[in-house]
Amino acid sequence: MATETAQQPSQSTGRQAGYIFTLLYLLYMFDYIDRYVIVSLFPFLKADWGLSDTECGLLVSAVFWSILVFTLPIGILVDRWSRKKSIGLMAIFWSLATLVGAFTTNFTQLFSARTAIGVGEAGYVPGGGAMLSALYPPEKRSRMLGIWQSAIPLGSAIGVAVGGLIATQFGWRHALGIVAIPGMLLAILFFWVRDYKTPELVRSAQSGTELIKARMSRWDMVRELFRSRSLVMANLAFAACAFATTALTSWLPTYFQRTQGMPIDRAGLLSSVVMLLAIIGAPLGGFLTDRWFKQRAAARLLLPAITSAIACLFLFLSFFLLNGTNQYIALLLTGITVIMFAPGAVAVTQDVVHPGLRATSLGVCIVTQHLLGSAPGPLVIGALSDMYGLSTAMLFLPGFLALAAILFFIGSFSYVRDAARAEKMELVFETK
Repeated sequence: MATETAQQPSQSTGRQAGYIFTLLYLLYMFDYIDRYVIVSLFPFLKADWGLSDTECGLLVSAVFWSILVFTLPIGILVDRWSRKKSIGLMAIFWSLATLVGAFTTNFTQLFSARTAIGVGEAGYVPGGGAMLSALYPPEKRSRMLGIWQSAIPLGSAIGVAVGGLIATQFGWRHALGIVAIPGMLLAILFFWVRDYKTPELVRSAQSGTELIKARMSRWDMVRELFRSRSLVMANLAFAACAFATTALTSWLPTYFQRTQGMPIDRAGLLSSVVMLLAIIGAPLGGFLTDRWFKQRAAARLLLPAITSAIACLFLFLSFFLLNGTNQYIALLLTGITVIMFAPGAVAVTQDVVHPGLRATSLGVCIVTQHLLGSAPGPLVIGALSDMYGLSTAMLFLPGFLALAAILFFIGSFSYVRDAARAEKMELVFETK
């Protein structure tokens, strides 16, 4: 396989890369804290404003709808302008939107604030993923992306747990206000990190006996993002996983409250433990993917296929066959395995496209996963809950993980070919 290199941000490579990675990790964590703090506030909002389950689900889905609308255009801007400036501005915007939510007085205002959060978060993941792909070589890519993505369950768990605790003691408005502040401070620091120079959009072309560089047309760029079957399958599988995981994260606290009569703070804490265990699953998935990748390149998609199937089994047992302690153990195992697909799947979005289109490629993945998965997931389960009850609604989730496993497996057959034909070039970081 062809290789690529990246000139690191300075001669003190480890410190600079580690500093950038740490900021990216913390920002990702607060991204998800701000996104999921609302989940533990559902009972308080229902009590204050008389919201339905469908309306509560909309407060989660609103973020994802905004992300799917704005991610692609902002991803293009990130690729052609600046990763660090885009990330810093977006983080400030989503933090301010979270803070504004604390001062809303009705559902429409809070829904609007949640929509604005999604606008801010739209540029973060494409920019962050592109920066990490430049900082680390392909053989370490899944591992570092896996560690980075462990911020998702950590932030989700903190958001659910802390939101419930603060709301119980001080009110739900304080929960929104308090979690908004750290993200703003981290965003300001990010303006001073070193970014890589924006690569030219050129591709290798044969002219007689010579290999020349030809500028890519707009049609070439579009083809680059959709010609690879492995990438298309990975994006669709990602969406199926996102449907299941987002719906599970959104409704598990309420599920515990209704089926087992738990107080909301305890239900939130138990749910957060399930989510928090994904902090093991994401790095483990990345480590296993990179290790298998050394022997078999298709591991980027084969491991996600296997882990999605295992997570499907655990979730099936949780909602169909088990209850009490055994059910919770199965949910804990789901929490570990359900996120293990992500490092390999995200690495595919970077491996099989031109280096100058990586943020855009990840943006396409995000649009797909939110349009078909994250955005409808909480809303669909909320609507099914209103019609049939929450216990019945949750029974639909294992099927989406089974679908993801099948799609990942199909995509694995074309990964090697797709990665081999992707353009390779050196990415150079700023020196000042």
